[in-house]
Amino acid sequence: MVRLLHFSDVHLGSGLAYGSINPATGLNTRLEDFVASLQRCIDLALDLAVDLVLFGGDAFPDATPPPRHQELFAQQLRRLADAGIPTVLLVGNHDQYGQGQEGNSLAIYRALGVAGFVVGDRLQTHWIETRSGPVQVTTLPWLNRSTLLARQEGLGLDPEGLTQKLLQRLDLALEGEARRLRPGIPAILLAHVMVDTARYGAERHLSVGKGLTVPLWLLARPAYQYVALGHVHCHQVLCRDPLVIYPGSIERVDFGEEKEEKGCVVAEVTATGASYEFLPLPARAFHTIRLDLTPYPPQEVQAKLLEAIAKAPVAGSILRLIYRLRPDQLDGIDERALHQALAPAFSYTIAPEVVSPGRIRLPGLDPRHLEPLTALEQYLADRSDLAPLRNELLAAARQLLAEAADPLPEGNANEEEVDPPSPADWEEQQLPLF
Repeated sequence: MVRLLHFSDVHLGSGLAYGSINPATGLNTRLEDFVASLQRCIDLALDLAVDLVLFGGDAFPDATPPPRHQELFAQQLRRLADAGIPTVLLVGNHDQYGQGQEGNSLAIYRALGVAGFVVGDRLQTHWIETRSGPVQVTTLPWLNRSTLLARQEGLGLDPEGLTQKLLQRLDLALEGEARRLRPGIPAILLAHVMVDTARYGAERHLSVGKGLTVPLWLLARPAYQYVALGHVHCHQVLCRDPLVIYPGSIERVDFGEEKEEKGCVVAEVTATGASYEFLPLPARAFHTIRLDLTPYPPQEVQAKLLEAIAKAPVAGSILRLIYRLRPDQLDGIDERALHQALAPAFSYTIAPEVVSPGRIRLPGLDPRHLEPLTALEQYLADRSDLAPLRNELLAAARQLLAEAADPLPEGNANEEEVDPPSPADWEEQQLPLF
């Protein structure tokens, strides 16, 4: 049995706008939050005496982090090297530079020859010796559709056809890796992917360009006892046999992750199966206070706001106060008192929305129950001043909807084609994906 720690999506250096400079350290206080969460992950690996650490990708917000951020990340990983714990660092979409063609932010660990560290920047199976015996880890980094666009076989295919072609190549390549696995030895697939059955969150907006959505069946192969995933920030178990898990990110990036629990996973893997435990981390809390004050008289709005703040977990939270009010209620707001009430927060924003009395919703115009064109037609029917532009506006709307329904595939016309291995080299080389 091999015990491992699986964590992912550190994004060290994200969300600095929510923090401020700590005069004692010179670091952004939000950066310190991310470092603290990473340190807790490494603490768990050492305290639990795990045999292996798997990092699922996305160390930084992009592939060119500031030197100080790289140093803080390396300081924590150095503790694993000092403890003699083998570590696999998978390359995620945020780690790749130039869609992976110009290197990645994790390659330095391979170049420096850090003992026990493996950088997974290509589809490859690694034989790793641990204190509890050997383990086989197949690494699958982030894939872009552009890996196929530059090849002759991708010419003339529509976006759906390109996706299917790349999935066929991935299926074949993974099957080749699976067939080379040695029986009786724990086998793990470590992949930074967006799985079709996963619940998505902020990573949809953080991703640069559109990646490939992979069906669960393609990853959940019986040859692997544990499938360790990265990329999706919300912790979830996608399959029990084999065990397919997103540990989620270790710290909240923005308000899109307000309700998500953050943590890492400890798993025990044998040659016949795996079990796991999710270990929560005390990530910085995000909280939203949202109020509609328009039904109240002006003299009551301040009390309603202070009452809502008093009930909220303000202390230490990253908080936003959003409220709607009428113009005649503005004089009833004491902004100084609001700032005093919110002062215990880690950081906060106040976002009032003044609703004009003339802003009247049209009957039946509910965007939740109308198609976009229908809603636009109903809106224009009540706007006589826009009657001369009606046809042009509808035509423009149809064109925008058509473009949204058929987005252009991303590509890289300068990508070099990689020659496949000769049949004589088949047994010596891995099956190439690109």
